[in-house]
Amino acid sequence: MTTSSAPPHDTDAVPFDAHGIEPIPAESRDSTPAEQFWIWFGANLAPVNWVLGALGIVLGLSLLETILVVAIGNVVGCALFGLFNVIGHRTAVNQMVLGRAPFGRRGSIVPGLIQGLLTMGWVGVNTWVVLDLALGVLAELGIEGGTVLKYVVAAVIMLTQLGLALYGFYAIRTFEKYTVPATAVVMIVMTVVALSQVSIDWTTGQATTTADKVTAITQLVTAIGVGWGISWIPYSADYSRFVRRDATDKSVFWASAAGMYVPTVWLAVLGACLASAGNGGDPAELVIATFGVMAIPVLLLIMHGPVATNILNLYSCSLAALSVGVRAARWKVTLVAGVVASVVLVVFVSADSFAQAFDHWMLSILVWISPWAAVVLVDFFVVRRGRLDVADLYRDGADSPYGAVNKVGMISLALGIVAGWAWQYGLVPVMQGPLARLMNNTDLSWLSGGLVAGLLYLVLSRRQALARNALPAVVPEAVR
Repeated sequence: MTTSSAPPHDTDAVPFDAHGIEPIPAESRDSTPAEQFWIWFGANLAPVNWVLGALGIVLGLSLLETILVVAIGNVVGCALFGLFNVIGHRTAVNQMVLGRAPFGRRGSIVPGLIQGLLTMGWVGVNTWVVLDLALGVLAELGIEGGTVLKYVVAAVIMLTQLGLALYGFYAIRTFEKYTVPATAVVMIVMTVVALSQVSIDWTTGQATTTADKVTAITQLVTAIGVGWGISWIPYSADYSRFVRRDATDKSVFWASAAGMYVPTVWLAVLGACLASAGNGGDPAELVIATFGVMAIPVLLLIMHGPVATNILNLYSCSLAALSVGVRAARWKVTLVAGVVASVVLVVFVSADSFAQAFDHWMLSILVWISPWAAVVLVDFFVVRRGRLDVADLYRDGADSPYGAVNKVGMISLALGIVAGWAWQYGLVPVMQGPLARLMNNTDLSWLSGGLVAGLLYLVLSRRQALARNALPAVVPEAVR
């Protein structure tokens, strides 16, 4: 895939993204921090985020406790997300290629493959939410089709998303910039109507003992509070690399962090309020119970959120594929992504509880994202002090100063994943680590995994640098 010499205008975005994984040239970096804000605002202005708040109620927390966890936790998660956007802006390089610095040219293939699968899975998750909403509205209208209707609607939604995914960053930017503000207005109206029609319960929660509350709070922090912002980190530089060079780091940080924080907390609070009124944690139940058939006009706009999110997922999926060395046409990568996403979709369709299935999903991805993010963050801001040679990222392993495989980075990542799993307490036994069970079922997987990986990488990198500096200089043959 070649690099365009000039950025397409908003009105003539190309059907196949003009940029691959090469650094974005200065003349093509014409995005603004405000546009980045709308990209992330739109990606999170989706019904799936209502589950963020509803999950707190499902886990047994009161409405007030749920809101506090989501609001405070996302300050941390979104701040970390903002820092990674700064890295993309400084380097003009996509996120998985940036991973070559701490992990090596070939070592970075491992997180790149995981990211590719992750994006495909998210497409399935988001599609399920849209499918659930569509079927709920059709049922209110008296249209029942059973399993056949469910899969027909799913196929239509999936094909629509795959078609839109052929468009790249400039189309995404334009779509978000012009549709998100209007959708936000509709969402404000829906919020006012919803809160005026439900009987909100602020205090009652099923978790009554201190131990139960601590368990629920740590689960919610991991899956939703801090975890939600962290889950978007592998995507960050894919979009901030397009921000114009004269934009400040501060503006990029605040635009991306706020774009993530505002809709996430807003919709989570709405979902928690609806769930506290006894409407459950299922997205369709939350919407239909509150709006009934009157939800049809607004759902047509609200459904734009998951579709817009999936465009980002499929775009980043193709970048991840290119980053690990896959040299296939973008449509082929998109097709494979659609197949994997469809498998994930079937799993969610057959799940008894969407909220519980969503918790399983978040815990399974954060156990690797937290240590990976910690290694990348420490490498860039501490070890390299915010600078790296971009050209070296694209050299072959033998010629690159980062090497084919950076053992320090890979060891730190592996032990960080082990530490994360050891302090993970999910809703199924395989996701319940020994430390989590020992500490009254608390879940601090995101923190333990990140701290172990980050600190270990810092210590081992410094030891590696000292050992390298201690080696005797090689005397040229002519001098001998």
